[in-house]
Amino acid sequence: MATKGNKRSKVRKGDQVVVIAGRDNGKRGRVLEVLPADGKVKVEGVAMMKKHQRGNQQLNRGGGIIEKEAYINISNVQLIDPQSGKPTRVRYEVADDGSKTRVATGSGQTLDKA
Repeated sequence: MATKGNKRSKVRKGDQVVVIAGRDNGKRGRVLEVLPADGKVKVEGVAMMKKHQRGNQQLNRGGGIIEKEAYINISNVQLIDPQSGKPTRVRYEVADDGSKTRVATGSGQTLDKA
């Protein structure tokens, strides 16, 4: 359910995260997709679900039961500190030129690729 206004997320596509709550607690993976307006995130190998899929000759796709990732709540994941490898909170640092960078709270290491 989307709310009014812009929603921001400190988690981005490609980040390494660890699941901190739910049935996949403790699993680590790479973020595949983020829906900030809904507060949802899709993590590689986490919250796997089975989908019954019909075959389609036009798309050259076979039918059967496929496994794919489901969305989980963004509050149930935490970014991994690149220095220590442990889960960490994230804060923003604003440079003099106005650019924002994400910084791991524990170590002070930047999370953005420069």
